[in-house]
Amino acid sequence: MGSISLKAVEKWFGDVQVIKGIDLDIQDGELIIFVGPSGCGKSTLLRMIAGLEETSRGQIALDGNDVTHKVPSERELAMVFQSYALYPHLSVEENVGFALKTAGAPKAEIDQKVGHAAEMLKLDAYMDRRPKDLSGGQRQRVAIGRAIVRNPKGFLFDEPLSNLDASLRVDMRFEIARLHKTLETTMVYVTHDQVEAMTLADRIVVLKDGLIMQVGTPRELYETPNNVFVAQFIGSPKMNLVPCSNAGDYVAQPELKKGSVQLGIRPEHIAIADAGAGHCDGIVQVSEYLGADFFHYVDCGPLGLLTVRTPGAFEDIEGKKVGLSFEQENLHFFDAHDIAIR
Repeated sequence: MGSISLKAVEKWFGDVQVIKGIDLDIQDGELIIFVGPSGCGKSTLLRMIAGLEETSRGQIALDGNDVTHKVPSERELAMVFQSYALYPHLSVEENVGFALKTAGAPKAEIDQKVGHAAEMLKLDAYMDRRPKDLSGGQRQRVAIGRAIVRNPKGFLFDEPLSNLDASLRVDMRFEIARLHKTLETTMVYVTHDQVEAMTLADRIVVLKDGLIMQVGTPRELYETPNNVFVAQFIGSPKMNLVPCSNAGDYVAQPELKKGSVQLGIRPEHIAIADAGAGHCDGIVQVSEYLGADFFHYVDCGPLGLLTVRTPGAFEDIEGKKVGLSFEQENLHFFDAHDIAIR
């Protein structure tokens, strides 16, 4: 079992409050990801769960047992850091089994658990190497293997892929997803990369200024954001926002506009048409070709600069005047407090 519960959790550094009363229940076996801008408190919250930061107020429970004031070694959680923190003078095999050896585990048990972790992480061929002889991805797998052998109730990942190049990040995302399905163990994962969050998470926790903005599945956050912050933070390119006073009745459905001050629409929900044939016209300032996709940035006068996403096979229309047609069923509306109007 590895359920984690946070109740009214706060963190103060002197007179500065960085975690502002968070309530969150993480289910056993769930992979939950904390995302948010730099300084939002996501790593601090993870370190509080690990016991590396003291909890100023509130309660942290593991499987219903209060661990708020327990030291990290008593929480049965394993943490994988952004830095690999491997012992340079030890081999891969010795690094993976180090925690078991220092705990006095029998050699047969160490060999069995280290061998199992190595097989799972495809480290068999590197067991005699030192960390300096490994790639970044291999080092991160060693760090994960060191956590696996402890057989914890949960894994805590603090931006584990941020030091890797783009190709290795993709490979390691797959490894972590596969590992979660194999181990069926609770994982709490911190990242600033929303692609990691969208592809890995069972649920995502979006944080801002020490507060939870929304918790939900990747699809829920993308399709039904609770507020403007989540709407623009989740999704790349971000959601287009237009003041309703500028949008006019030709864009907004009148029955949905009541009380709304901003209209939102995602780039893929805008179609490009001939000038005069859509809801509005604009000049394409820049077209970015990404292979599978085109991102077009269209100056629509009073509606501002709108981003439109089309398939990569679409023609390059940079500099042209075009019409834009909005999918009415995919419009989002927000009130004066940036809260979504359903």
